[in-house]
Amino acid sequence: MKALKIIGLVLVGIIALLLITGLFIDGKYAIEREVTINKPKQVVFDYVKYLKNQNQFSVWAKIDPAMKTEFRGEDATVGFVSAWDSENPDAGKGEQKIVKIDEGSRIDYEIHFIEPMESTDFAYMTFAAPNDSTTSVKWGFHGKMKYPMNLMLLAMDMEKMLAPDLQNGLNNLKTILEK
Repeated sequence: MKALKIIGLVLVGIIALLLITGLFIDGKYAIEREVTINKPKQVVFDYVKYLKNQNQFSVWAKIDPAMKTEFRGEDATVGFVSAWDSENPDAGKGEQKIVKIDEGSRIDYEIHFIEPMESTDFAYMTFAAPNDSTTSVKWGFHGKMKYPMNLMLLAMDMEKMLAPDLQNGLNNLKTILEK
């Protein structure tokens, strides 16, 4: 009985230590990747600003070919929403909304994940022209895990989890546009 009490106290101590540690963990994360596409900036921007086109190059959109999708609003305008619902837990359920467009240079998105875990994160794509025939595209993703969920950042490497998907998506975009 005494051993169980000691084990119980140790477990309570570990949980308390983790919860206290979580108070000092900044739950913010940010990932960005870049690709150079051999097309003029306006051509690249005009393709990407249509959120529906993201389904052609995003790795996440290809996780489940049977995924249900729904679109609300006028694509390529602020307020347009692309929603998805999948039985595959890697895809889950959620929606992405265009929240800002700086014509020719940047698009900002709000991503609301509903399942398997609810959260709201943000993404953006920027476009720069090193010359008239090439475009540098950056795709970034950032968010914040609230306490006590921020404790998961001790075990998860968001860079390692998300960066390959962003880069593969950009590489897919490059392939599509350079055909």
